[in-house]
Amino acid sequence: MNAFIKEQIELFQEQNKNRGRLLVSCPDQPGIVSAISKFLFSYNANIIESSQYSTNPEGGIFFIRIEFECPGLKDKAKDMDTQFSDIAENFSMEWKFTHVYNLKKAAIFVSKELHCLLELLWEWQSGDLMADIALVISNHENAREVVEGLNIPFYYIPANKDIRQQAEAEQLKLLKEYDIDFIVLARYMQILTPNFIKENPNKIINIHHSFLPAFVGARPYERAFDRGVKLIGATSHYVTNDLDEGPIIEQDISRVGHHDNVDSLKKIGRRIERSVLARAVKWHIQDRIIVHQNKTIVF
Repeated sequence: MNAFIKEQIELFQEQNKNRGRLLVSCPDQPGIVSAISKFLFSYNANIIESSQYSTNPEGGIFFIRIEFECPGLKDKAKDMDTQFSDIAENFSMEWKFTHVYNLKKAAIFVSKELHCLLELLWEWQSGDLMADIALVISNHENAREVVEGLNIPFYYIPANKDIRQQAEAEQLKLLKEYDIDFIVLARYMQILTPNFIKENPNKIINIHHSFLPAFVGARPYERAFDRGVKLIGATSHYVTNDLDEGPIIEQDISRVGHHDNVDSLKKIGRRIERSVLARAVKWHIQDRIIVHQNKTIVF
């Protein structure tokens, strides 16, 4: 990690040493917001951002994300977790407190194409992606030079369908060793096994090079060209056992025409992929996403 990046991280942590976030989902009913607000007030916490949504005020599911400033948060955090349990039980909540000071640790997986990796590294270097990129894992050597040039550990682990379990065992060992919070598949062109996904529920962010659910699977640009599409796009989603059908986080599109060939479609597509994946990763590290069934609520 170079001096500038280290300085950016230290400044961010100092500025956010008392900043916390609370994510809640529960059956909708009166009194939820009041109970949460009174709880935070009891710890002298000041709510600075609050977003909420209900699928239906009569029998639906209620979601809320709150960001707050709380003097001495580090010392209060454990007690807040313990005391909030009573409120959570009363309202049948699924909930999570996070503390902004604690940067999430990321592992990036990549294969031969580096455009998404490079975008994430650029955002990280510029101080716009506040995470700890702890390591990069690849089944090819292409990314080694750029990754190690930033003093990020790089691990080459060959992977294909014949040695998948062996490769994933080595990967999971590294993830545990580095205490990884989430994984980014930055065009990692290998299918993950159910066991690997089970170990990391809603913690694996993928970028798919098409506007899902269209053109699932291989060679999407060739098939899009053959169909004469007028729009192409990219989709970032959490990985589940159903290939390319996990909860969608972010999507974007670009208009194309008859003059665009397969190569130009790929170039346009790579630009969309970079930005879509970067936004999805930022929203994840900012605790803006709640997964509900096979959908996401993004605040």
